Amino acid sequence: MISASPYVIIENVRESVEYYQSVFGGEIKVLNEHNGKLLHADLQLGQSLIHFSDDYGRGAKTENVSIIMALESEEELRGIYGRLADDGGKVQVELQNTFFGALHGQVSDYKNGITWVFNYFAGN
Repeated sequence: MISASPYVIIENVRESVEYYQSVFGGEIKVLNEHNGKLLHADLQLGQSLIHFSDDYGRGAKTENVSIIMALESEEELRGIYGRLADDGGKVQVELQNTFFGALHGQVSDYKNGITWVFNYFAGN
């Protein structure tokens, strides 16, 4: 297998992908746009990408979507976690050191209700 990436179906691709870029950084790649509406886009984050697709009026159901992210530093994790939490996100798991050796936390964002699961493993 070459890779596997999340495919997230949401109501407003442009607004959402721009929001997530403001939180995580990365580069947006527009894949499909029609009559000024962004239908498909990727957010490239290092070697990973998250694909976003329009829901085509069917009603996005993101409450069961969780995306796990491995961060390069404690500072990076705390920054992203804080931006999501401070921007109206709901903290699911407070930042904590875990039995499995990671600084870990979880926040559901206010924009689409996606739960972002964060891990930073010191020394890796």
